[in-house]
Amino acid sequence: MSWLKEMAGGEAMPPYVEPDSNPKVKDPAIPNRMVSTKPANRPFLAHKEYRDRQDALHAEWLKKKQAREEKIARGEKVGPLEPDPTAVQEVGLLGLLKFIIYVVLFFLLAGKFITGSFVWEHESRWLQLKTYMPKNERLFSERLLSHYDGTDPSKPIYLAIDGDVYDVTKGKAYQPGGSYHILAGVDAARAFATGCFKDHRTHDIRGLSDSELKSIDHWKKFYRDHKDYFKVGRVSHKPIDPASPIPEHCDPKKAEKQRQERAEREKAAAAAAAASEKTKQGQHEEL
Repeated sequence: MSWLKEMAGGEAMPPYVEPDSNPKVKDPAIPNRMVSTKPANRPFLAHKEYRDRQDALHAEWLKKKQAREEKIARGEKVGPLEPDPTAVQEVGLLGLLKFIIYVVLFFLLAGKFITGSFVWEHESRWLQLKTYMPKNERLFSERLLSHYDGTDPSKPIYLAIDGDVYDVTKGKAYQPGGSYHILAGVDAARAFATGCFKDHRTHDIRGLSDSELKSIDHWKKFYRDHKDYFKVGRVSHKPIDPASPIPEHCDPKKAEKQRQERAEREKAAAAAAAASEKTKQGQHEEL
């Protein structure tokens, strides 16, 4: 509170001088000056000692180098020159690789210690060894694919979606009695879009809406990127007769809505065809 006394017209307090009981040494930066060895100065003093040691080592190395050069000048045999102990060494490619390996090992061990998993419980097909192994895919017929529906315990369980066949043996839901066993051994692409597992066990995707087609793409990505399922081949389908009826939705309301939309599309197509025909007839009459 000395500033209050000074503002009131009193005498200014003398500046505070920290009592120094530490010994003093020469200032490493300013000649003919002594500085205290108090804790605040010790890092600078320690650096000066380090530089002195480095200079001494470098001077000793220079002497060895000079002596070696003199021996060479006299024709004497000499060994290889020792590297300068004070030279700054670059990291280089090997050092960088070591650093990367240490970081990866630290990451893996930390994940094992914290989560119990080396990959921090991250599930992805990119972390599976089989992803990088050569694949021996095969072509299935619809009849051959039906043999891999899980009823034969000696065979794996396969399902197909939009022509791609995947091994889903590890999925309990696809085993006999499971909730999705009805999808095994068949390409039920339409069922993945509509949810009609019993009625739409077919690859016929005619008449599906944009949202239903996006649903198929979602499930294709699901199986493609799953850590436990992997692609084993393709299934060859017989061509679908365009004149055959489009499978109706299992929900009566949605089925009625689809019939109405289909009728409107057919009506619009017929009107467009009639208009086109009328235009052609008009052109012929002009000729």
